[in-house]
Amino acid sequence: MLIKNAEATSDLHIDFVPMVDVLFNLLIFFLIATSMVQAEREMKIALPHAASSGPITASLRDLVINVNAEGRAFVGGKEMDDAALTQLLKTALATNPEQKVSVRGDRAATYASVAHVLDVCKGAGAQQPYLETIPLR
Repeated sequence: MLIKNAEATSDLHIDFVPMVDVLFNLLIFFLIATSMVQAEREMKIALPHAASSGPITASLRDLVINVNAEGRAFVGGKEMDDAALTQLLKTALATNPEQKVSVRGDRAATYASVAHVLDVCKGAGAQQPYLETIPLR
């Protein structure tokens, strides 16, 4: 009669350490990627309301220009004058002719300052700069 040893069949061993390592690496990657995308949107800009506003995109290809309440333009948290903004736009458009440009004007900013930034965008070659708003409540 053949007697089977119970310990011989329980040699199945799954190593969870590599799976936990991969999980932590993915978690760190997505946390870093999310914080970089949100850096453009963290300025203290109070957007005006509009009935036909579009959603704020999280695309990395968008070039976001913020206009604060005093009418100064910022890109990536850095203040830009007209010449620097034009140069930045021309460089981005030369690299990617389909470059999307979004202008986020503070609701307290004057219409003239937002229109001036839009004019700089058009002068640099941006075909359709997008003026961002938030939906009505």
